Amino acid sequence: MSNNGAYVVPQVKTGTSKSSKTIFHFSAGLCSGLTSSILLQPADLLKTRVQQSQQSLLPTLKALRTGVGSALYFTSLNSLRQAVAQANTPLLANQTVTQSSSALPKLSNTANLATGAVARVAAGFVMMPVTVIKVRYESDFYAYRSLLGASRDILRTEGFRGLFAGFGATAARDAPYAGLYVLIYEQLKRRLGSMAAKGSNINSDGTPQAISSSGIHFTSGALAAGMATAITNPFDAVKTRLQLMPAKYGNMLRAVRFMVNEEGIRSLFGGLGLRMTRKALSSALAWTVYEELILRAEKRWETNHQIPLST
Repeated sequence: MSNNGAYVVPQVKTGTSKSSKTIFHFSAGLCSGLTSSILLQPADLLKTRVQQSQQSLLPTLKALRTGVGSALYFTSLNSLRQAVAQANTPLLANQTVTQSSSALPKLSNTANLATGAVARVAAGFVMMPVTVIKVRYESDFYAYRSLLGASRDILRTEGFRGLFAGFGATAARDAPYAGLYVLIYEQLKRRLGSMAAKGSNINSDGTPQAISSSGIHFTSGALAAGMATAITNPFDAVKTRLQLMPAKYGNMLRAVRFMVNEEGIRSLFGGLGLRMTRKALSSALAWTVYEELILRAEKRWETNHQIPLST
């Protein structure tokens, strides 16, 4: 970085990276999820009620849930994006990007929207039982004394299907949120990267001054999360009601009618400010850690001329 703070975007490959290993994307996603979860644990305590008898266990469950969920999401997202990029379909692959702060595949807006949505829904389905148990255990509507007790009661009263209560609403929230997030995130990265490149200085040898891309990733992640959260908050509000009281609300349409009739339209935007803040911070941290780990790995593998492994 120069004294006056001018930057340029580091040059990385824009095509499909054959050296990207699935196991590393899983590990990088796990690391990013755990990092954001641990750093934001104090903020999470403001959102949910933690029972005194399980204070040490519940935060651990939350961290593991976030970490494993992030690992599954980033792994599936990378696999989808690599497949789309390798297909080299003009409608899906972005052929115009020549520079980027990221080592990930560059896709069209349509592909970013679709792959983000599919990857999030898939990861959400796998993690749904953990989510339901966590929500029920934290809620004031139930008197569960342990996570195991919550699990047994759900299975006894609602069967295995109860562990997936609210999945439809969750998918309806996560699909547009994740799709919009990836779309907005990639657009912001390109725009911020272009702005940084235009304001960069040139070294004495004629080469551009390079910087860490973490600033671009963090800013893009925070802004994208805030926008996507504001748009999809009604789905989150409905999802929570279905998970807490499935017998009363039944399905998404019925839940919306109940909420609007009993509490007004504002009930669909309850907790928006806190959720936007937390989502912006957690997404920015998670994506920055993930992108930086992948970017550094790609550069190291390229430098060392290692034989690439297929994803």
